[in-house]
Amino acid sequence: MGGYGSYIWASYGIAALAMIILLIMTLRGLRQSQTELDQLETVLKARRPRRARTTDQSPTS
Repeated sequence: MGGYGSYIWASYGIAALAMIILLIMTLRGLRQSQTELDQLETVLKARRPRRARTTDQSPTS
């Protein structure tokens, strides 16, 4: 590598480390978003119960 091998391998190492850190941060954020979504869906289900459909309602044409 013409005497530049240490610089080249160091740059590869830094780039790989940065990519691993970004992957970990992304997965943590995804997990946190999924937990928050599950909590919000639970609250929504508790606040707005479904209405029962009645058979006497006819669709309008």
